[in-house]
Amino acid sequence: MAAAAATPSWQPQEQGFKEICGLLEQQITHSSSADKAQIWQHLQHYSHLPDFNNYLAFIFSRAEGKSVEVRQAAGLYLKNNLRNAYKSMQPAYQQYVKSELLPCLGAADKHIRSTAGTIISVVVQIGGVAGWPELLQALVNCLDSNDLNHMEGAMDALSKICEDIPQYLDSDVPGLAERPINIFLPRLFRFFQSPHASLRKLSLGSVNQYIMLMPSALYVSMDQYLQGLFILANDPAAEVRKLVCAAFVQLIEVRPSFLEPHLRSVIEYMLQVNKDTDDEVALEACEFWSAYCDAQLPPENLREFLPRLIPVLLSNMAYADDDESLIEAEEDGSQPDRDQDLKPRFHVSRFHGSDEVEEDDDDVVNTWNLRKCSAAALDILSNVFGDEILPTLMPIVEAKLSAGGDDAWKEREAAVLALGAIGEGCINGLYPHLLEIVAFLIPLLDDKFPLIRSISCWTLSRFSKFIVQGIGHPKGYEQFDNVLMGLLRRILDDNKRVQEAACSAFATLEEEAAEELAPRLEIILKHLMTAFGKYQRRNLRIVYDAIGTLAEAVGGELNQPVYLDILMPPLIEKWQQLSNSDKDLFPLLECFTSIAHALGTGFAQFAEPVFRRCINIIQTQQFAKADPVAAGVQYDKEFIVCSLDLLSGLAEGLGSGIESLVAQCSLRDLLLHCCVDDAPDVRQSAFALLGDLARVCPVHLHPRLSEFLEAAAKQLEISKVKEAISVANNACWAIGELAVKVRQEISPIVLTVISCLVPILQRAEGLNKSLIENSAITLGRLAWVCPDLVSPHMEHFMQTWCTALSMIRDDVEKEDAFRGLCAMVKANPSGALSSLVYLCKAIASWHEIRSEDLHNEVCQVLHGYKQMLRNGAWDQCMSALEPPVKEKLSKYQV
Repeated sequence: MAAAAATPSWQPQEQGFKEICGLLEQQITHSSSADKAQIWQHLQHYSHLPDFNNYLAFIFSRAEGKSVEVRQAAGLYLKNNLRNAYKSMQPAYQQYVKSELLPCLGAADKHIRSTAGTIISVVVQIGGVAGWPELLQALVNCLDSNDLNHMEGAMDALSKICEDIPQYLDSDVPGLAERPINIFLPRLFRFFQSPHASLRKLSLGSVNQYIMLMPSALYVSMDQYLQGLFILANDPAAEVRKLVCAAFVQLIEVRPSFLEPHLRSVIEYMLQVNKDTDDEVALEACEFWSAYCDAQLPPENLREFLPRLIPVLLSNMAYADDDESLIEAEEDGSQPDRDQDLKPRFHVSRFHGSDEVEEDDDDVVNTWNLRKCSAAALDILSNVFGDEILPTLMPIVEAKLSAGGDDAWKEREAAVLALGAIGEGCINGLYPHLLEIVAFLIPLLDDKFPLIRSISCWTLSRFSKFIVQGIGHPKGYEQFDNVLMGLLRRILDDNKRVQEAACSAFATLEEEAAEELAPRLEIILKHLMTAFGKYQRRNLRIVYDAIGTLAEAVGGELNQPVYLDILMPPLIEKWQQLSNSDKDLFPLLECFTSIAHALGTGFAQFAEPVFRRCINIIQTQQFAKADPVAAGVQYDKEFIVCSLDLLSGLAEGLGSGIESLVAQCSLRDLLLHCCVDDAPDVRQSAFALLGDLARVCPVHLHPRLSEFLEAAAKQLEISKVKEAISVANNACWAIGELAVKVRQEISPIVLTVISCLVPILQRAEGLNKSLIENSAITLGRLAWVCPDLVSPHMEHFMQTWCTALSMIRDDVEKEDAFRGLCAMVKANPSGALSSLVYLCKAIASWHEIRSEDLHNEVCQVLHGYKQMLRNGAWDQCMSALEPPVKEKLSKYQV
């Protein structure tokens, strides 16, 4: 099978053709993965030949005697090869492959046409439209041919190009008078009225891809597009109706102005299709309500439809007969989980700063369906219209709740879901009845139907903030206690779905209740530790979360022998059972992090084995990264991230008590390794730990101080900041923590860091709040320890720096920054003259400066400027300030 001369009339050799076809046949018929792997190796051997792709193209397009499966396999193999090899192919071979693909657009077999469309889209992705001028003409000829096979084949290819690379058709192509989309759009619109459902579906799907891009061709034909949508609105094919709904949803999201003249008809239509017999169509229609509210269009337009919309949403909130949750709900809690039941988990690396990452506490990650979408729509409507929806909603909810009999359980369940969905938006209207609502929900926690028990947990958790607020009222504490005990009972349910819902709901209640849980700590711990012994793997993770949240909620209250004796032995036993490469260790490491934090020095008795093990895990993983075979485990960076975060928790909890542990091990070198790791989340957690260790035992970082500082400074280069903002944030904070401990020794890196911090402060709008705060504080700390180095440059950054300082709330870190400000002004008073108004505003941002010496220093700075600015210049500066700022400055007697 020698490579033929690169001529247009390339011909396959008989033997090569037979061998490759034979391998493809084996590939299809063999089922075992070992055989498949061997055949794959054989094919790989051929793929080194320069004309291998020509063979595949020939088999795909011309091997009439072979089965469609073999031809299709050749086509799919060709597609994957072209992704990697197309650019390096000889131009003549590229041309050959392309010329073989075009006739397949009109192939008699649907599968061949469809595969051809897929390969064509890949070639266009790599070589662009200009690289294949014959393609556009071929597509136009097929679309205009009136032959169904040719029209479908071309439409299939075109729809894939529109889906994968829509922008390619909306670009200028050399040699073409107009953009390709202008040529295709009128033809796509024409197919909206085709008698063939397949063409209606493909053409509408293709045009929909351009709503986001909105090329001028579509913009000017918007009326024609909308007319087309209205004609297709009641199409007999569900797939087409679904695309009509999708188009309206996208239009309302990105171009609502186009729909405004037709809004009533669109809303009317969406209401009707929201009840479509096809669930997928109804689901697509249901997305419209949330999209409408998110687009912040005037609520008035929707208001009059609410009495008709709300009943539709409620009836769609009942479980469908084929909902996967119904099958899951039958599962017995004593059945072990299979590996595929375990959802992927995501550990959020430690972050030092004020922007907490919002976590979604709502329904567990399952498939999105009509029930969930309807509940989400009701939730958002309740937030927009508030109590206005209650007169329509509540009578239906009450009727559903009182529906008797076992066969009506789904109606009752949907009503409880509805109460939870409106729990935030309609709270004002519900508040006077909250005692009754909660009193009604508590018995449902013991309902015979598991899905009613689980939804009641969720709905109660949606009201937990108000249940906790009511503790001070008569009956309020009793009700809180009833909810607490009810959820604890459900945590010990035998049903996995209920266990999961109860644990999640309880974690939400814990966050709200905080120290109110203290009197019940013993009974809570007993329930949680019983669950810990009873649960299967998947739900165990949620118990860990509930234990961690409990520790964060009650803090030091946990630090009593009677509680620790219940809590720690089972956790330690589990800790000893799990190997260093078992992923079930992650949630346990996170749980220990929260406990170490809560117990503070009380964790000292458990600290040594925990500390040592974290070090071992990091060592093993760093070894595995270099040589997984010798290490005997697969590298997984999550082990390193969780271990670093637990070490941070120990440093924060034990304070200087961690010093003796750090002294005896190689943590310093391991940590430096992590600070230069290529994975951002490893670096993020490493710099958080660096900052925590700088606070409590800087002496152990000393031998490699310059390397740590260099690694941290590197994260602040603006290109790095853009790529990994949380890493930059933690590195910035760590530099500041080191600066206040090592003082003058930080001087070699000071100017490098300042030159990175100033651009960050100047671009404050586009960056997150925490990075700006940490940058302002670190700049101040560097100025405090090395004022002679920083002050000559102060006029370049005073304004943006003072603006950032005035946004920070009062705390110790802000005090450090202002010590730096005062030190710089002493060293170079004229450097702040042009920014005096900003400096005054920054000083006025203090609620009160608690530190007496800092208060005095700030007074001196202001008085110094007052004396320096004679002849009315000081008064002029004062008159530029707003009255509240002037009033704040009066504390400093100026």
